[in-house]
Amino acid sequence: MSDPLLEVTVLHARDVTGAQEGGADRLHLVGDGVGHTGLSPEPAAVSAACREAEVPVFVLLRLNDSWTTTGGELARLVGLAEDYLGCGAAGISFGFLDADLEIDTEVCSHLTDALAGVPWTFHRAVDSTLDPRRSWRLLLDLPGLVAVCSAGSPQGMASGYDDLLATAESDPAVATLMMPGGGLLAEHVPWLLRAGVRQFHLGTQARPGASYKSYVQADHVRSWRLLLDAAAARAHPSAGTAG
Repeated sequence: MSDPLLEVTVLHARDVTGAQEGGADRLHLVGDGVGHTGLSPEPAAVSAACREAEVPVFVLLRLNDSWTTTGGELARLVGLAEDYLGCGAAGISFGFLDADLEIDTEVCSHLTDALAGVPWTFHRAVDSTLDPRRSWRLLLDLPGLVAVCSAGSPQGMASGYDDLLATAESDPAVATLMMPGGGLLAEHVPWLLRAGVRQFHLGTQARPGASYKSYVQADHVRSWRLLLDAAAARAHPSAGTAG
């Protein structure tokens, strides 16, 4: 069984070194704003981060502070994504809902069609849907999706952890895509791993003072890297000895 994947939010090129040296497997680049309210960065910031990065960089596509978008914005998002990929990004991240607070499959499909073959993550919007279980089923059918960042609640994992764990336990396909983020705690990790979750997302946990005003620090990331690997070994003790 492969090691758990660790994704770290970075805001600019200065965060990249700490994330990589600490053991991040993937970077999530966000522009203005932070957490689930982040917005798309400027292409110049993407280019600078990708020049520093030796691991894949996924860049957030979001132009307003809601989970909805417009036709005009959608055209801009496609253009931005193409710019990001041209700057060296390996993938993109987005999450859109329709007026009924359901996964906006039309918008998501438009983006995946326009960016055919580009891996992407669905970022946090699933937590704001009216029926998350149904939303997860819709997400499973979208092409190119490699992860769904979720806290189980718009208020974060402090409120949503139990529901998130139950969702992972309900379906192996969901567990494979799930990437807990938005308040992940060390004590959550063993249970999520046992449920089949293999991807984890860090935001402020990677920074001194748990503040986005601080740069990502290698020792903060490394503590999570060691925690994930040790917990994975305990959760699946026979994975390395079968044969």
